[in-house]
Amino acid sequence: MAMTTETAVLETGKRTLLATAMAGQAGPVSLLLLALVVIWYAGAVWMNAPWAIDRFEKQKIDWSAGDLLRATMVQKRPILPAPHQVLVEMNKTILQKKITSKRSLIYHSWVTLSSTLLGFAIGGILGILLAVGIVHNRTLEKSLMPWVISSQTIPILAIAPMVIVVLGAIGLRGLVPKAIISTYLCFFPVTIGMVKGLRSPGVLEMDLMRTFNASPWQTFWMLRWPASLPFLFTSLKVAIAISLVGAIVGELPTGAQAGLGARLLAGSYYGQTIQIWSALMTAAVLAALLVVLIGVIERVVLKRMGMKR
Repeated sequence: MAMTTETAVLETGKRTLLATAMAGQAGPVSLLLLALVVIWYAGAVWMNAPWAIDRFEKQKIDWSAGDLLRATMVQKRPILPAPHQVLVEMNKTILQKKITSKRSLIYHSWVTLSSTLLGFAIGGILGILLAVGIVHNRTLEKSLMPWVISSQTIPILAIAPMVIVVLGAIGLRGLVPKAIISTYLCFFPVTIGMVKGLRSPGVLEMDLMRTFNASPWQTFWMLRWPASLPFLFTSLKVAIAISLVGAIVGELPTGAQAGLGARLLAGSYYGQTIQIWSALMTAAVLAALLVVLIGVIERVVLKRMGMKR
């Protein structure tokens, strides 16, 4: 009976620990990451196995499942590199290279980040201004909002080369064209989020401002703007990530010599799939860090305003 009680207590404790781990974000995210790594390894074995088997047959080597598994993990130009191969390449190009080296992913990340931040700043300001105009002007809402929405139906891969060529013809090269492409992508979520945020105050709150005889400007700064900040920061998280995508896409048509897009191009030209994947993973990490930074700023701002988020 005592053993049964002890076993029940242990099982209850295990369930409690599991429930606690899965209650927050760390547990589910870690579990999903583990599942993705397992699927990635399985995909690497499946896609790289035909080349390994062909090599074994040409060299007339007797092989086992273990030999095949090892052969799929160490190929120099695999169809799908294994996660550890990508990590080794990232360690070599991030930690073991000087940041000024053109082989350093930090150097290329900074080139892409500079156009990302410029495009994000322009797109964020543009999105806020458009949202303010749409909310306060009925004519702008009816005339401008359909164009804002329809602008995102055009594939960015079709627009990017035209933007690069047109701006290059008038002497704008390098940072600015990439920033314009980032702006095109990131202004949309900011506009939509701010329109919803500026309209979030309820009827009673708006009536209260009218009771106080508040001007439209006072209503904006004292009611609409504070109410829109949670919506703004949520849209900025989307905008900063998509701005990075725009900067990378902007580097592809130009044949750029620097930037994460340039690393992707170089890897595709020479069949260096490990280089391609290391650049992709670096871009993903960079985007995650930028989103986390926006989240930190959000918590600080909302806390100072007395909001809980």
